[in-house]
Amino acid sequence: MLAGWSCCTKLYHVTILPHYKLSQSGLAQPACHLYATCVTDQPRFLDALQGCYPGVRGGWVERLPGVPISGGRDEAMRTLRPYHEAAVAAFGSHPQPWWRAEQVHGSAVACVPDAAQILAPDGLPVVPGVDGLITNQPGQVLAIYVADCAAIWLADRVSGAIGLLHSGKQGTAGGILENALALMAQTFGTRPGDVTALLSPCIRPPDYEVDFAAQIARQAARAGVGEYYDSGANTAADISRFYSYRIEKGQTGRMLALAVRDCSP
Repeated sequence: MLAGWSCCTKLYHVTILPHYKLSQSGLAQPACHLYATCVTDQPRFLDALQGCYPGVRGGWVERLPGVPISGGRDEAMRTLRPYHEAAVAAFGSHPQPWWRAEQVHGSAVACVPDAAQILAPDGLPVVPGVDGLITNQPGQVLAIYVADCAAIWLADRVSGAIGLLHSGKQGTAGGILENALALMAQTFGTRPGDVTALLSPCIRPPDYEVDFAAQIARQAARAGVGEYYDSGANTAADISRFYSYRIEKGQTGRMLALAVRDCSP
């Protein structure tokens, strides 16, 4: 189990969570894999979102074993599309719309379901020009793809508003986390102290020269985020489980991060 550590801001604690889910036998098992049409156990780091607000959940799909990936991003996304669509179907308790950001390595954030969409090269719609999505509407599935960059889940423990961000070197430098918190405050009345934030597996030193995971933690502390959690996993250190753009020189797939606030039964 990984130990927690404190960042430089006094009284602010960053918790690094274990990335493996334990089986009944007590042995560590891979966190999440998609086999054709179903999603198995989710990684333990997503437990940080449990209890934030009724119905708020996160999802995470890692490298798909046995699915060959070649070419650049567009070709990889077309290959992965049926598997990720199956993951979204399994993630929702009933048919739900899902929203994807275009992901242009920027720091803009959009609110759904009011945002406009365009068609992406893989044939599915995306919200153009943004790398983050927020909503306070139940039943809206948010989706972000990553392959070394980080996904950041946000959950307002008071209002139930949620967010999902794509934050790599450029998005972090541009302050996408702070932009999302500002938009949530403006749109939903969210207070940073009521927010739980969770960082996905991402590339980290020594495999990358920029420690943007540490930068995101510091940004969360400065913004006054009430609870911050880090999966602690390095995507470049285990390409049997993760896609890594850096290690695989761009010829790779994408992990899929999901967030939803379920509709009331």
